[in-house]
This record gives sequence, structure tokens and C-alpha cells, in this order.
Amino acid sequence: MTSDDDSHRLLDPAQDAAALKALTHPLRIRLLGLLRQDGPATASELAARTGESSASTSYHLRVLAKYAFVAEAAHRDGRERRWQAVHAVTSWSNEALAATPDGRASLGLLRRRQVEHLETSLAQHEQDLATGRLGPEWVEPSGISDLMPRLTPESLTELWQSFEQKLTDLTARDEHDPRAAQVMVLAAGLPLAAHEPAADAE
Repeated sequence: MTSDDDSHRLLDPAQDAAALKALTHPLRIRLLGLLRQDGPATASELAARTGESSASTSYHLRVLAKYAFVAEAAHRDGRERRWQAVHAVTSWSNEALAATPDGRASLGLLRRRQVEHLETSLAQHEQDLATGRLGPEWVEPSGISDLMPRLTPESLTELWQSFEQKLTDLTARDEHDPRAAQVMVLAAGLPLAAHEPAADAE
């Protein structure tokens, strides 16, 4: 199922269970991310970027295509197939996924894949700064925050909505600014139950 915005695909756990499961594979998530970040590419080009074989990237691209995450792009020539991401964003309902054991397992895997993506992006960010591919003006605004506010479910929902709207506004404002760079933004809002010392003692 897709939203009204063609750049955003909203997965329905009831109808798209197989697609969600396909998306939990770490290489598939990485391939989809590279296509979204850098634009269309061949299986061989993606193999060079990921350190995988072209046979492996070709297979996983076909799986992504089967579930409509990627599609064939315009070819430079007739020798090798080029692929492009179909949507800029893929999302799902946490509540719907958490309603079944399989859905909860998929949700956990998807979140762990996102954390792995953060680790990969952090390593690339540090390398890009060290090699001068990113200028010093990016040092101060870059970072990771681990704030621990106390919020209600309603306030956490409002925070997500405000964050997404602000990100949309800023992305539109900077679209044609030559100084803009691809920024990996991964936000987490994970409530934690109150600490109970008595339970620890048991």
C-alpha cells in the first residue's frame, strides 16, 4: 500500500508480510539505501561499493524488485540492467506489526538493521571528515544525541510529527543549495519501563 505521496510507501503488515520479511535482510537494506542516496546503479557497481559479488547483489536486487522496492532504470547501454529505488521512504505501523509474533520479530529486525545502518554511516562520516571529503563546517552541527526526557504517549507522538514536518520543511528549503550534503538522520523514541530495584535483587 502506498500513501498519497508517491515518494512514500506505507507497508501494511496484513498485505505486505512477505515484503516486510524481505526487507529485513541486511544487504537488501544496504542496497536500497545506496540506490536512494546515490541514484541508479548496476549490480556490478553496487557490488564494488558493498564488497559483495555481483551475483549476490543481482540476486538481492531481484528480490527487492519482486516486492516493488526497486525497479529497472534507464539503461546507458544494453549490456547491464540498471536499478533505481521506487520510493524515497518506506514506513509501517508499529502497532499493526506488534499485533502478531511474526510482526514483532520483523519489527525488531528492522530496528536492528537501522542501528547497523547508523554504525556504517558513522564510520563513513568519520572517514569523510578525516580525508577532507567533508569540510570543517560540518564538524559542529554533526553528532548523536541520547536525551532521556519523560513524555506521555501523546507527547512522543507529537514529537515525531513535529520532527518529520520540520525535516520536510528544511529539506525543501535546502533542495537547490549547492552547500547541502546528504545527511543520515536516524531518530529513536524508545520508552523504558521504570527501574525496579526489588526485581533486580530477586
